[in-house]
Amino acid sequence: MNHAQYCDELEIEVDRFSDGLAFAEMSARVPTCPDWSIEDLTRHLGRVHRWATVLVSERAASRIPMDQMSIDSDVVDAQWLRSGGRALVDVLRSADPDDAMWAWGADQHVRFWSRRQLHETFVHRLDLELATGTASFIEPDIALDAIDEFLVNMKSDRDIALRARAGRESDLFQIRSTVPPGQWSARLEADDYEYVDATNDPDAELSGPAGDLLKVLLRRSDLSHSDVSISGDETLVEYWMSQTAFQ
Repeated sequence: MNHAQYCDELEIEVDRFSDGLAFAEMSARVPTCPDWSIEDLTRHLGRVHRWATVLVSERAASRIPMDQMSIDSDVVDAQWLRSGGRALVDVLRSADPDDAMWAWGADQHVRFWSRRQLHETFVHRLDLELATGTASFIEPDIALDAIDEFLVNMKSDRDIALRARAGRESDLFQIRSTVPPGQWSARLEADDYEYVDATNDPDAELSGPAGDLLKVLLRRSDLSHSDVSISGDETLVEYWMSQTAFQ
């Protein structure tokens, strides 16, 4: 996918989230974000959209804290969420994706933000639907890209330091999407991990359709109640999942 496609899909996800609020009781709890109500979830997403809008508009050279921006509102509803999301889409569409700017991930360009905001909105739309009991639609290609984006940005986003388990010098862990096809392999060494082009059999593999795999990796679905399967060393899978908890 490219920048323009990310913008188009982000616009769709903004509308899906906003439309989903029609079925929502704002005080209801969000099971996948247990400390939040639907109002908290909506406020979080709306603030992130507005924060990103300012960053991209200014091509920020460094991080600008949210509390330095006027992005809060006393009224948090579908209209507020939609207006902020659409403003973000407009700013991203008018920007050169190759322009340099600050980002918390490795890709220090505008294009980081179109991809990140698509998946931020997409995953929180799933949170909203889980909270309202609404059936979720997951585009497989979007889910596949979301897995890749999560793995690419994992080190930058979280204080995660995967290390080989006690008594093991090296482990090869593989994540494989069956539909659409996709594969990522991580080599866990004594003091770090790196993604590799694996040519040999992994010590453990987590595999399944991209949508189900994404929900498991992001703790939006329990592994035991999904179409995701484990092969090889189950303790390695458990270790990876415990060390990469999505916050």
